[in-house]
Amino acid sequence: MPRKMAIVDYSACYPERCDQGLCLAALACPRKVLRQEMPFEMPEPNPTMCAGCGVCVVACPVKAIHVSAT
Repeated sequence: MPRKMAIVDYSACYPERCDQGLCLAALACPRKVLRQEMPFEMPEPNPTMCAGCGVCVVACPVKAIHVSAT
């Protein structure tokens, strides 16, 4: 059975549009799957920990994240 997980579209991701360069999707993730090492850097998902809940999708102001079956 395919597993759902968050996928970041890096061509659409603009961390500078998030508050103070902090990825709003990473802040909203209940499992802290999305990591952002420094402000204004692209968020990196951890696919083995993602539950595919979609909270990050709703939180992303530029719609650069979607949930997909793998």
